[in-house]
Amino acid sequence: MMKKILLSFLFLLSILSSFAQQQTATYSVSPNAFEETTSITITINGSSINEATWGVTGNSLYMWAWAFALDGVTQKGTPLNGDWNNSNEASKFTYNQANDTYTKTFTPTTYYNTTGIGKIGFLIKAKDGTGDKKSQDMLVEVGSFQVNLTAPVQNSATIISSGSNFTITATNTNGNASYNLKSNGVSINTTTSTSSYSFTHSNITSNQNYELEVFQGTTTITKKFSVIVNPGNNRQVLPSNLVDGINYDPNDATKATLVLDAPFKDFVYVAGSFNNWQPTNAYAMKKDTNSDKFWLELTGLTSGIKYTYQYWVVDATPITGTPAIVKTADPYSTLVLSPFDDSSIPSSSYPNLPAYPTGQEREVTVLQTGQTSYAWSNATTNFVKPAKEKLVVYELLVRDFDAGRNFQAVIDKLDYFKNLKINAIELLPVMEFEGNESWGYNTAFHMALDKFYGTSDKLKELIDKCHQNGIAVILDVALNHAFGRNPMLRMWMNDPDGDGWGSPSTENPYFNTVAKHSYSVGEDFNHQQPRTQNYVKRVVKQWIEEFKIDGFRWDLTKGFTQECTAGDDACTNAYRADRVAVLKTYADYSWSLDPTHYTIFEHLGTDAEEKEWANYRITESPSKGIMLWGKMNTEYNELSMGYTSNIARMNSASRGFTNHRLMGYAESHDEERLMYKNIQYGNSANSAHNVKTLNTALSRMSAIGAVSLLVPGPKMIWHFGELGYDDSIFTCNNGTVNTSSDAATGDCKLDTKPQLQWTNNWLTNANRFKIYSDWAKMIRLKTEEPVFSGTATITNTSSLLQTIKITDGNLPNTSLKDVVIVANFDVTTKSVPTGFPYAGEWFNLMDNSSLNVVNVNDAITVLPGQFKIYGNKQAFGATAPFALPSDNFNVESRAETCANKNNGEIVINAAQAYNYVATVNGTNYNFTNNSLTISNLTPGVYPICITIPGKANFEQCYSLTITRGSSLAGKSTVNSNGATVQIMEGTAPFEVFVNGTSQFETSATNFTIPVQQGDFLEVKTAKACEGIYATSIMDPLSGFTAYPNPTHGLIEIATPTLHTEIAIELYNLNGQLISKGVYSVLNGKVQLNLEKESAGVYFAKVHLDTPVSVTIVKE
Repeated sequence: MMKKILLSFLFLLSILSSFAQQQTATYSVSPNAFEETTSITITINGSSINEATWGVTGNSLYMWAWAFALDGVTQKGTPLNGDWNNSNEASKFTYNQANDTYTKTFTPTTYYNTTGIGKIGFLIKAKDGTGDKKSQDMLVEVGSFQVNLTAPVQNSATIISSGSNFTITATNTNGNASYNLKSNGVSINTTTSTSSYSFTHSNITSNQNYELEVFQGTTTITKKFSVIVNPGNNRQVLPSNLVDGINYDPNDATKATLVLDAPFKDFVYVAGSFNNWQPTNAYAMKKDTNSDKFWLELTGLTSGIKYTYQYWVVDATPITGTPAIVKTADPYSTLVLSPFDDSSIPSSSYPNLPAYPTGQEREVTVLQTGQTSYAWSNATTNFVKPAKEKLVVYELLVRDFDAGRNFQAVIDKLDYFKNLKINAIELLPVMEFEGNESWGYNTAFHMALDKFYGTSDKLKELIDKCHQNGIAVILDVALNHAFGRNPMLRMWMNDPDGDGWGSPSTENPYFNTVAKHSYSVGEDFNHQQPRTQNYVKRVVKQWIEEFKIDGFRWDLTKGFTQECTAGDDACTNAYRADRVAVLKTYADYSWSLDPTHYTIFEHLGTDAEEKEWANYRITESPSKGIMLWGKMNTEYNELSMGYTSNIARMNSASRGFTNHRLMGYAESHDEERLMYKNIQYGNSANSAHNVKTLNTALSRMSAIGAVSLLVPGPKMIWHFGELGYDDSIFTCNNGTVNTSSDAATGDCKLDTKPQLQWTNNWLTNANRFKIYSDWAKMIRLKTEEPVFSGTATITNTSSLLQTIKITDGNLPNTSLKDVVIVANFDVTTKSVPTGFPYAGEWFNLMDNSSLNVVNVNDAITVLPGQFKIYGNKQAFGATAPFALPSDNFNVESRAETCANKNNGEIVINAAQAYNYVATVNGTNYNFTNNSLTISNLTPGVYPICITIPGKANFEQCYSLTITRGSSLAGKSTVNSNGATVQIMEGTAPFEVFVNGTSQFETSATNFTIPVQQGDFLEVKTAKACEGIYATSIMDPLSGFTAYPNPTHGLIEIATPTLHTEIAIELYNLNGQLISKGVYSVLNGKVQLNLEKESAGVYFAKVHLDTPVSVTIVKE
């Protein structure tokens, strides 16, 4: 269907109905004949569409449109279609209830956003067309000048015998026209001034590509068609040691041999850039005398040149509804070029991408002799894969991992993986898929690398660098099905409308016509067919040998049966002997190529079926056994949200597996994000620990890691779970959320996701980084400590309080051999049961701090959303230093009470009881009652180190400062409203006096008090040792003068008084008393000496009947 040409298909990994929902609509276009600039109305008969079949409500039907140039072949225009699963509202039909019709009125040039339109195409569909919710394709010619090719059919390929004649007939509207017929680019007949054309091309002995050009005025319409000459009997024995696809000659770069397995086909040509896409008899493939395989040796090739080619596969007597000729790329292509996708591939991702050959249709295969093999490092050639039991797989979609959306972007983040301590990455499918921005499960060519992410060498570089860092690389492969561009589908397809797309015919030797299970997506492979099995093995061989891939995650293995029907869930989900056997065969083949290859099934089936794979060849050396995906999303999400859950089935033994072959996970690409549901639906009963609050929700994710990652057996992380990724899996490109269950049509599960983890720099966010850091510690424990490959005990009950015990009795008592994990997923602090296997000293493996266990059944108090991991020994070796919890000590300093009192203190309190020694400035202080106070300390910095006799490597050090005691200081200003005082230093509360009388007490450091000229203001604190702040409210015209002012030392104050002696107090700018005394008055003057005082501003308080203040400036 044309939509398949225009649409970048996305694969929907969910249960889809396999029943065809296409409907045939009746329609009309008004006016019947129109130009591209004419306004037209398309009318759909409502009675011809059953909206309920598509789940449509409110008569919401949409148009999907496309257009062709005047040649009727070249696609053009950009109508506002939207996405196949979410049509643009601009394409919506108007429903007319009165006559039950749907109409849409538009002008072609405007709606299709182009000119030179020869034909328009459209169909009617549901807003979400997934599941074939559409009508048939409808095509309408544009323009009053039309050409009707009456023989042969436009774009057809007619098969004839060599030497036959071929007649071409055509008519046109709108008067006479001129005709020019070209064959293989050369004009062979011209006729002018006619509206009816006929010509017979005689004695045809070679393939012909015709173009009939029809001219009327300035308009030219071109009709294309071809003739394929049957080369006759061309049988020859297939040379030995050749495989399907391209066979390069290692000794001669000028040659390559192509092999195509094509039962029911009569002959095949190879058309390519090496024969200008016009194959002669020399390019007719030979047919093997003993099989259905066709083969052809290409010669005269130039080493290093990238050639392109297709097969022209011909069935001279096709069954009804199937095409006589199919032009297709090689099923075993390792690189294809696509006319649909390649133009949107950034050159930064795929430099020097070969251009798609002009004039061809659909994918073409790239052939290149003399290729230089990739120079793998020793790290790859000698790579030792991590043990299955210790695998921690990081699942990632290259498209959504980084904004670069290519392999280089992943390479650039290798340090991120290393610091997280994971030892494997799993790439969602990277085989050639339809479209560019896809999850990749809509695979078309399983042996070819999709170009959107980068070149083959760039993927190899990623793999090599992963191996250099001890990281295995696993590929997700979708071999249950293939999509519409797949050559093995197209060579044997039902295509009644002749558009080049279709579903498998009854002759197809690879695919079922209808899926034999209830999880159908794409077209369903028949894995009981020998040809399918051979194809799968070739795919496996390609990726293991060419790319050094360490393992495969086999998608949707429930679909590998032939025993069920499309709608039978019960049959599909039950034990199926045929798929058990065939999948064992595929595993055997993988292990024959690489005995340590990882084989992982996404089966999600019954224990009876899965354990047969998990225990398969388990006793061999190296141990085999197929790993099974263990979906535990619901169970762990309940805990993270704060609700009871049972996680016992995270344990391989709970499923009857002999060894650890359950790859358990709390998140995967196919499940809703834990953090999203935490925030949407989390337990909010405790406002102090509300799971719907982002930071609270984040704080619980470390505990999820503790009770999932550390359970023995392989584990998987979906990218950025380790940073608390909290956008929904259903986040749309525009940032909104559209789930599969809300009112909006369709969902956004497959949309490209935002790069919040990098744009918001989550690694610098303390709450998110804590998850990353904690999980990294846990992964290191899992991969480096043997006990975590031991036996786990998980209580088989639903609870918010989780206790997991792990033991390995084969380990010596001197090593870490017993582990107890406790976690509290409630929203309040709880006492979590323990059940230590024995008393004594245990260690928190997250920080190697110790816990002295006296009663093995004593519960441990755990904060909400938190966890503890205890081991009988410290982690990472028996010589690891003794440690205590980071919060074991509370160390505080207490300041000097007042200046120069030298009475500071250091107080130490300990949580656990040991014989501690605190060393302070070289002096040792012993304390055994968990508390120590060191008194009479002068202000200063004190380094303190705490040790424990007998724990030679333990030392915990601090640096404390005892601050100087305060002295009262302040400043004041006077205005018409009174005095404003600002206390600069001193201990509140402050008592305020005016002329010796208390006015009020305040803790404020800024306050205002009413005063008059001549008043004496004083401020005191509760600590007498801090002194007094005092100042006089002086009238500048009072007659008191001081000179010289400023002064260098001696200063005389003129005093209008009859007293022979007066008392004078001297204060600094902060109100501190500097000196006081009784001075003689000589000739109306008093002399003060400030030579010993530092430069600054001073106040002299002169005691008369009313005290007066004089300001003095000392230089």
